[in-house]
Amino acid sequence: MLNFLDANVLLALLWDRHVHSELARRWFDQTSEGESVFCRFAQLTVLRLLTTESIMGSDARGMAGAWTAWDRLAVDSRLEFIGEPAGLEAELRSRSRLPSRSPKVWADAYLLAFAAAARLKFVTFDRSLKSRGADVLVL
Repeated sequence: MLNFLDANVLLALLWDRHVHSELARRWFDQTSEGESVFCRFAQLTVLRLLTTESIMGSDARGMAGAWTAWDRLAVDSRLEFIGEPAGLEAELRSRSRLPSRSPKVWADAYLLAFAAAARLKFVTFDRSLKSRGADVLVL
């Protein structure tokens, strides 16, 4: 089963000062070529975070710098882009029909639905997602 990396894992792989950077790197170093994947949504989230001063502090980058950081990770043969799988919308709708108004649920529901529809193992640091997906690995 392929590893589907959450944005928080991707950011930790890119940013040495991330609280989980060492853990992410140790885990990723044990993976093989083509074993991990990312989607466009996670990529855009990481690019946004790399340019957000409240997250990155003095390490915040301009948009061009965010692309430069991303490109260093994107050339790693252990990581590949994956497009949206068939059945994603039905899976997303089933995971997002909640009575709450929490805006964070949308992103989590999308990523978990993506992983489920594509039969991927979702890899994250977010412990709250463990109970919301069948194949979730919390680092």
